Amino acid sequence: MPRDFHRPTQFSGAEFEAFQGGDDPATINRVAHESAAALVARVKNDPSPEILDRLVTFTDLHGIDAVAELWARAPAHTLPGALWRIYLVRAVIRQNPVEITFLFERGVESSSTIDPVVAGAPAPASPDEIVELADLILRGVFVGDFATALERGAAFCRLASAGATSLADDHDAVGSERASELTRRALRLSELGVDLVACAHLWRSDSLD
Repeated sequence: MPRDFHRPTQFSGAEFEAFQGGDDPATINRVAHESAAALVARVKNDPSPEILDRLVTFTDLHGIDAVAELWARAPAHTLPGALWRIYLVRAVIRQNPVEITFLFERGVESSSTIDPVVAGAPAPASPDEIVELADLILRGVFVGDFATALERGAAFCRLASAGATSLADDHDAVGSERASELTRRALRLSELGVDLVACAHLWRSDSLD
């Protein structure tokens, strides 16, 4: 990964905006795929705790744009696309763990699915436990079952999206602009979940390139 991004990115309401970088789409795509495949293979061959810790905390030191430069512009249903989305989920959680935990818990309360079990968070969950969950999911991408880690991330996104939708309904009743913001966040989280599930299915069929 590049080492010239040392300033952590501070997210606002636009944390899901596309990052810019590079000029040649073919070169960007090739580098994204080659770097993602090389990284996963490297860790599978040498899953040392030191390497794992560096990968999990990489964006804490260098900013999410250090990962975005490599993978954010790759197609969603590819290996680099999957890695980018898992790192993005972790970044969104760490940007405001109190708020995202509230959305997650709200989603758990209204859920009639097995998503709370799949996500693997304690119930109820504290912000610190949700931050730890994000690290565990990312770590699982490299040393656990890749598809399972993606599915855990997807389950988290679906629950947080459901929570945002539920909270948006509350605000909508009083005509608050917050309702629109929460609805947009719910949609983006939902889209992340859909993409992660698709990548998990492709991985299991040996088709995630």
